[in-house]
Amino acid sequence: MNIILLGPPGAGKGTQARRLVEERNMVQLSTGDMLRDARTSGTEMGKIVADVMDRGDLVTDEIVIGLIREKLTEGGATGGYIFDGFPRTLPQADALANLLSEMNETLDAVIEMQVDDEALVARITARSTCGNCGEVYNDETKPIPSDGKCRKCGHTEFKRRADDNADSLKTRLLAYYKQTSPLIGYYYAKGDLQTIDGLGEIEDVAKSLSGILDA
Repeated sequence: MNIILLGPPGAGKGTQARRLVEERNMVQLSTGDMLRDARTSGTEMGKIVADVMDRGDLVTDEIVIGLIREKLTEGGATGGYIFDGFPRTLPQADALANLLSEMNETLDAVIEMQVDDEALVARITARSTCGNCGEVYNDETKPIPSDGKCRKCGHTEFKRRADDNADSLKTRLLAYYKQTSPLIGYYYAKGDLQTIDGLGEIEDVAKSLSGILDA
């Protein structure tokens, strides 16, 4: 089963994707992770990525599609793939559809994690992550354990993103709604779109996701 997770920064896509990887043996294809891995891989595609990033240029859609093609070719995803952070635009959505068709893969669901912007800003400005495993904590709803150790891996170093502040987040939200929100209409028209409440408790969001995938 191949799915796309849609939603603004901080909607919880990464948290839910990690759960799906652990529980359903899916493979998360995160654009950022793929670029970082490719840069140090030594492959031909990796050399292209490193050159582009070292020059400070933007990575093209063709490069990202090339990286996704490599991942799909590798196989090993018995539970399917989660596309996280791609596509972001309508041309990218078309490119992904063409790639999946070419490789005899299907897109089984596009899941939009809907949020309230004000609540989202409040959530993200209180967010911190484990410096080792990436487990997400929140000052209000899921504070760092009192012993100062990550409940998942025991690591004691936590970090906050420099741009996890109200002004930066509003700028990121504006970019999302401008560039990515048209995908909602695109996938709705194709009959692929499903929506869930992205601001619920993590377990509740996970149950909503599972309900869609199990159906």
